[in-house]
Amino acid sequence: MTNDYIIEVNHVFKQFEDGKYALNDVSLQVKKGEFVTILGPSGCGKTTLLRCIAGFQVASSGDILLKGEDVTSTPPYRRPVNTVFQKYALFPHLNVFDNVAFGLKMKKMEPETIVRKVKAALKMANLMGYEDREVDTLSGGQQQRVAIARAIVNEPEVLLLDEPLSALDLKMRHDMQIELKELHDQLGITFIYVTHDQEEALTLSDRVVVMSEGKIQQIGTPTDIYNEPQNCFVADFIGESNIITGFMIRDKRVRLMDKEFDCIDGGFEKDEPVDVVIRPEDIYVWDKAQEKRGQILGQEDDDAEDRVPKGKFTKWYGTVQTCIFKGVHYEMRVLTPEGYEFLIQDYHEYKPETEIGMLVKPEDIQIMKKASLFNTFEGEIVKPNKVNFLNADWDIEPPAMEGLEVGDRVTVEVEFADVDLQDYEEEGKLSGEVAFILYKGNHYHLTIRTDEGGSIEVNTNDVWDDGDRVGIMIAPQHIRLKKLTAEAQEK
Repeated sequence: MTNDYIIEVNHVFKQFEDGKYALNDVSLQVKKGEFVTILGPSGCGKTTLLRCIAGFQVASSGDILLKGEDVTSTPPYRRPVNTVFQKYALFPHLNVFDNVAFGLKMKKMEPETIVRKVKAALKMANLMGYEDREVDTLSGGQQQRVAIARAIVNEPEVLLLDEPLSALDLKMRHDMQIELKELHDQLGITFIYVTHDQEEALTLSDRVVVMSEGKIQQIGTPTDIYNEPQNCFVADFIGESNIITGFMIRDKRVRLMDKEFDCIDGGFEKDEPVDVVIRPEDIYVWDKAQEKRGQILGQEDDDAEDRVPKGKFTKWYGTVQTCIFKGVHYEMRVLTPEGYEFLIQDYHEYKPETEIGMLVKPEDIQIMKKASLFNTFEGEIVKPNKVNFLNADWDIEPPAMEGLEVGDRVTVEVEFADVDLQDYEEEGKLSGEVAFILYKGNHYHLTIRTDEGGSIEVNTNDVWDDGDRVGIMIAPQHIRLKKLTAEAQEK
């Protein structure tokens, strides 16, 4: 064990009776005194990971270490952790003092010690004077403080918090975020916090762990997670993003929308496909009509020099479709002549139908490696001109069979854009559910979870919603086959 780590999660899997994995090879190390937030959408596995650390669930495989000791199968009461739940779990028949003192009384501590520790915990939680109050007379924020006081009174080395602020209104949630951060600084103990709220994670954390479908997508500081997302899921989930498919011309030069842009990223192959991320607040805009008159911005705009940087930047143009005031900025959707839509946030209002110019600095263009442009499956030739993959038999055209025989195992490639989704699931060779949607500027990229347990990626111009049921079809001419190597065949 590295001495700095108080918690180590090593290759943990958690599989349920239905065969689905809530955790799929999760590894995480937490340093003593850190505030680490596990962030992700509902069903991503974040609460399961917290419950495995707490001991309320047991990992199917892998191990969990606390202070270097393997506690994978250790019951919760023998772990040096305390948990604050989303539903507080206070005892309604006990007053505030007795709720906080409950764990100490179970340990049969001396009454004088209990009083001293409870008062100290109530003081930290800003609850002095509430000792005799019944918990059902308290506000949601006060009940939350009681739950936190009950957890910290036991002086745990790790405090686990499972979406503890989700039941509070917006203002109270913001107030409690500040109090939690201050409490962490006072106590100096390790906090592991679960939430689906991106702002909450960025506000509170030393490090953020972003999860999706049982896997960790990225671990980093809030600044790293926001400014340097490692994949499209993180870029889309953390804040607002414009995500567009591009191609690297060379290091520090990328092509998108048939234009070339300078960037600061390197390490790519020539013409390598990439995903380009541009945050809405990083796009500079101006009225195109003013540019035609020889002005970048109107002369009445005193801060024009600060708003639009001077230099040889690639410009592009578009028409404002919508403009909504968001309190501190205007949020606009802008459509380019090439059919790309951009989300832009700016302090100045541009009315719908206004033609505007846009530019972005090289350092504000984030380049992410793209896994692929097509689906790859493992399949088998089951009949002449028929291949099985994703647990279904698919027709293929005779040229695809060249060099192949019945029984051969093959790699199957299908481009994302060549998968056809049907409105009615019974019209497809396969049926499934839309599990993830990402807008890529001029099309949608979907992940479909098939009923047979597989998944398939789709590029489409049609609009679908999360959870929609669909049929899946692939035309024979869009299926490409490659025979597996002899070594792979033997496996």
